Amino acid sequence: MPAWLASLPEIVREDLRSGEAIAVAIALVLMALLWLTLPAHGRRLLRQPVILFVVHLAAHTLRKVVFSGDSTVAHVLIVIAVLSILACIGRAAVALVLDVGYGRRLSRPAPKIIRDLVLGLVYVFVALASLRAAGIEPGSILTTSALLTAVIGLSLQETLGNLFAGLALQMQSPFEVGDWIQFGTDHKTVGKVLEINWRATKLLTLDEVEVIVPNGALGKAPISNYTKPSPRIRRSIYVTVASSTPPRKAQRAIAEAIKGSFGVLEEPAPSVVTSDFSDSGIQLWVRFWTDQFQKWGMVEGEVRDRIWYALGREGISMSWPTRELYVHEVNEEALARKRAAIAAQSLEALQAVDFLAALPPPELEKLARATSSHLYAEGELVVRKGDNADELYVVRTGEVAVMMPGAGNGAGNGQKTEVARLGEGKFFGEMALMTGEPRTADVVATCDSELLVLGHGAFHATLAKNPDLAMVVSRAIVERQAKLDEHAQSTDHQHARIEERTSQLLGKIKQFFSLR
Repeated sequence: MPAWLASLPEIVREDLRSGEAIAVAIALVLMALLWLTLPAHGRRLLRQPVILFVVHLAAHTLRKVVFSGDSTVAHVLIVIAVLSILACIGRAAVALVLDVGYGRRLSRPAPKIIRDLVLGLVYVFVALASLRAAGIEPGSILTTSALLTAVIGLSLQETLGNLFAGLALQMQSPFEVGDWIQFGTDHKTVGKVLEINWRATKLLTLDEVEVIVPNGALGKAPISNYTKPSPRIRRSIYVTVASSTPPRKAQRAIAEAIKGSFGVLEEPAPSVVTSDFSDSGIQLWVRFWTDQFQKWGMVEGEVRDRIWYALGREGISMSWPTRELYVHEVNEEALARKRAAIAAQSLEALQAVDFLAALPPPELEKLARATSSHLYAEGELVVRKGDNADELYVVRTGEVAVMMPGAGNGAGNGQKTEVARLGEGKFFGEMALMTGEPRTADVVATCDSELLVLGHGAFHATLAKNPDLAMVVSRAIVERQAKLDEHAQSTDHQHARIEERTSQLLGKIKQFFSLR
């Protein structure tokens, strides 16, 4: 028989036997409370306390019936009985505190790392109490060998680091079980949190691979939580289109295409903006929101498919980093053909301007060659009220809106009213062209528009050769101004005589162009 068992005092054994009934009673009370307070699906927590209680009863029965003497086996059974009953009490008490008390109060289970830590401390206390009850001083075992102490300290260094890192994670709570997180900068480290214990955190990656990450590594790495503060996240895709593509046209096609795509939320609505001009072309930044992060590959794949088909329908080609060599034929004949093509398009637009109809064809062709083409995006301001200018604008493609201060809105509030819309073939800015007067209204492009611009200098030579054109222009301008006055002025001004105003305007035109 071992010396420590042989030296076990009889009084200790008597104390153990006398306290046995109290320990059994406590264990039964705790297990009964668990049975009454736990829901049906949570009574599995009784399994360990019941097993430990059965072990205690078995050890106690064997000691009483089979090994009732003062043998080595009897002493071992006493220690087993003490260990099992104390462990049963500790396990049941932890379940009551953490699962019944903590869980019901906060409506969620206690973190596994807290449960493991508390159970570990309970089992250490039970082991120390059992050793002390058996007549063994635990401190004497640990101090018998300095080498053993050093080995234990070194071996637990990493373990303790993970333990304290896990506790820090629980206190800061950067993520919880069920959250999708990424630690570090590698997208392969994205996963769903399955479990957080005292040593490591268990993740399930997007490839359905289970990964065990030490808490120490998580404590040192930057963590991105894709589930908090909301499971709704924004994703970005970059698309590059040819540099000749109008950006707004491509933006509208993409925004319309991705609406209703798998996983793409309606609110907030998807958006597309121009993010860069590069050697490859125009880079568009496509932004959309989704709550299907775990299926982000499918979501982004569906969005890319829709973008490809939509751009194809619009005749917009995507581009990528390439180098292309363009050979331009630079000679007088090629330049003349190019100028003639542009002039033909401009001439077609000028022919729609009513007051230019009286011009002889050669003079109209000269004006067409003197025009320039300007492109404007949707919502872009073409002219501003009060600006000094001397150009006439002709809408070749698209549409513009004429904006005036709103009637009855009060001064200084910045509100404006749309008084007219001008589509293809319409023109504006005739007052600035003919008299040099400041702009009388704002003009804004309502969609992507191409405008032809005719300047004062080009028109001066035409009027010098065709003085009668000044009268035709004057009448057209007065009639248009009368329509604007119906919105911007009182009714007293609406009955002004057109002939009188035409005569006044003709005088201004002659003075501005130095005509006799």
